[in-house]
Parts: sequence; structure tokens; C-alpha cells
Amino acid sequence: MVTTPGDSKRKRTSGLAEASPHYLGHRDRLRTRFREAGSDAVSDYELLELVLFRALPRRDIKPLAKALIAKFGSFAEVVSAPAARLAEVKGLGDAAITDLKIVQAAASRLARGQVTKRPALSSWSAVLEYCRTTMAFADKEQFRIIFLDKRNQVIADELQQTGTVDHTPVYPREVVKRALELSATAIILVHNHPTQSSRVTFNHAQAH
Repeated sequence: MVTTPGDSKRKRTSGLAEASPHYLGHRDRLRTRFREAGSDAVSDYELLELVLFRALPRRDIKPLAKALIAKFGSFAEVVSAPAARLAEVKGLGDAAITDLKIVQAAASRLARGQVTKRPALSSWSAVLEYCRTTMAFADKEQFRIIFLDKRNQVIADELQQTGTVDHTPVYPREVVKRALELSATAIILVHNHPTQSSRVTFNHAQAH
């Protein structure tokens, strides 16, 4: 008997029924509820369904999600379970197990991570000192934008354009677009003058 590499995967998912139109509608409603009401609006097994939809797009996975909760106890215990134990569950293939382990890895990194402390630019002298360290001695004109939150902390410091020794283009539409993307409360426009003893000039604007 000749087997193909996909045979084992098909056998692993053979315990799941094909998704009916009613279940496909359930998927859409579940996604909408999660998107609009947040994670507290879905149960552990429903959250598992959301995770497994991509790996098992044509299957009714509600029974599988409930079986996983029954076997391991909770959403957290399912995603933390060893891959070998997850593989014991009928219908759970390699792709689905990989997605569960990705969720576990993401949760672990979030738990370990720390938000980088953002510098606060609460005065013009602080702004000047900040910019001197980033662009004052550049040999070409630069146009930078410093995006600030409501506490005057730096959200992002981005080089928008680099020109010649005495010219750099500025596109207001791109500036506004980026400020909206970052939800910046204020922006500082920074422009240097390499031919004038590395002079830096500023413009400040409140974002509305």
C-alpha cells in the first residue's frame, strides 16, 4: 500500500465532522463577538475554537475544543500541554498543535517582556538635547518627526526625508497620516542645517 505525506494528517483529523453552513455561521458570530466585546465575552472552549479555526478551516471543531477543555482543564492548560499529549487527542493534527504552541510562546514572551521606558520631552531644552544626539552633526539635511503622547513621552522618532546638503522635501499629508496611525497627541517637526554649524530648528504642533 502506497501512502502519501498527507495520509497521517488526514487520519489525525478524521474524527472531525465537515463544517456545516450553520457552524460556519457560528464561526462568524464568534469572531464578531470576540472583536466587539473582547475576550471576556467568550468561554475557554470558544477561545480555543478561535485559535484553531485557521488550522482546521473545514471542520466543526466545537466538539474538539470541548474535548480539550475536558481533558486538560482550561484554556491555559491546553496551550501549555506537551505536544505529545496534545497529539493523543483525536482530530488534533500537527498544524493545530503548532498553532497552540505559538499561542503559548506568545503568552510567555508577553509575560517576560517589559515596556521600554520612553523619554519625556517636557521642555525645549530637553528637545534640543534629544535632537543633538540624533541628528545635529548629520552631513545632509534631514526632516524628522517626533511623535508624543499626552504626557510628552516619545512614541516614535522617525526620519521622514533625507535631502542634500541644503534641501529636503516635506509632505504634510504623509506627516498627518503617520500621526493618526500612531495616535499621537502632539508632534515635533525637526529640521537640521548642516551648512550652518549643525543648527537644528523645531516646529511643534498639537495633533487633533
